[in-house]
Amino acid sequence: MEKLALSKILNTEHPIIIAPMFLVSNEAMILAGTENGVAGAIPALNYRSTDLLREGLKRMKTHAKGPIGINLIVNASNIYMEEQLKVCVEEGVDFFITSLGSPKKVIDASREKGIKVFCDVTDITYAKKVEGLGADAVIAVNNQAGGHAGKINPKKLIKSMKEAISIPVISAGGVGTKKEMDELIAAGADGFSIGSVFIASHEAGVSEEYKQACVEYGAKDIVMTSKLSGTPCTVINTPYVKEIGTEQSRLERFLNRNKRLKKWVKAMTFYRGMKSLEKAAFSATYKTVWCAGPSIEHVKSVRPVKEIIESLVK
Repeated sequence: MEKLALSKILNTEHPIIIAPMFLVSNEAMILAGTENGVAGAIPALNYRSTDLLREGLKRMKTHAKGPIGINLIVNASNIYMEEQLKVCVEEGVDFFITSLGSPKKVIDASREKGIKVFCDVTDITYAKKVEGLGADAVIAVNNQAGGHAGKINPKKLIKSMKEAISIPVISAGGVGTKKEMDELIAAGADGFSIGSVFIASHEAGVSEEYKQACVEYGAKDIVMTSKLSGTPCTVINTPYVKEIGTEQSRLERFLNRNKRLKKWVKAMTFYRGMKSLEKAAFSATYKTVWCAGPSIEHVKSVRPVKEIIESLVK
C-alpha cells in the first residue's frame, strides 16, 4: 500500500487520510493518526472562529509526525471560507480537502505555497472540472460514504474515474477493513479517506452515547436525510430520526425552489441542522441525530486510533 499515489503525494507510510468529520474530528485524532503512519484532516468549521483555527494549526504543526489537512466547505453556506483559506495558507497546512462547491480559489491560493488540494467529487463531470482547475487528486465520494454521500457504488465510481481523469483517485466510503481496502485497490483506488470507523475512538471528543451507537448499530441502520443541511446526508436511524422523518416538509421544498429565497433558506437549514448535530454529538439527549456511514458495521468496540489504523493495514 505504501506504493499507492496518496502515500507518495503526502509521504505517509499508509495511503489513508482520517477523513474530516463535522464535530467529530479533533486535534487529538489527527495527531494520533500522524503518529501511526497516516494523514489526518479536520473541518475548518470545527473551530468556532478563525483565531481558534489559527491557534489549532499552530499546535498541530508543532506536534504532528505527519501531514495535516483542513477541509473547507467552498459553497455559499460557509461565509467564513475566504478567511479560513487565508489563515490555512499562512500557517502552512499540508493539504486541503474541498467540499460542496468550486475549489478554484483554494487551488489558486495553494499553488505557489506547494499545498496539495484534494476535491470531493461524486461523478465524472465534476472530477474532470476540478482536474482542469489543477486539483492534485479527487476524493471519489461513493454511495457508502458517511455524511454527504454520492450515488454510485465504490468499485464502479473508481473504475469510471480512473478511465476519465489522469490525477489520483482517493476512495471515500464503504471501507472498514483491510479486505475492503484491498478490493478497492484492485479496482484502481490510489488511496483512502476513511471516517466513520474513527468516530468510536478514544480520541474522538464526542459523547460516549454517540460512540456506543456506532458499536450497537450497523449498516442496515444508516438512512439518508435531507433535513439537516438541505443536501442528502447519512445518519443513524435512531428512534428520534424515525419520528421526525428524513424528507423535508412541503413548505421547505417549496422555499428551496424559490429563486429569491432559496439561498437564505439553504443557509438557515444548514445552520439549524448543524446545531442539531452539535447538541446530539456532545450530550445525551432524546433528540439524537448522529452522522455515520455504513462502515460502522465493522465497529465492535471503542478503541484508540492506533488500533483502528492497525486493523485497517494489517
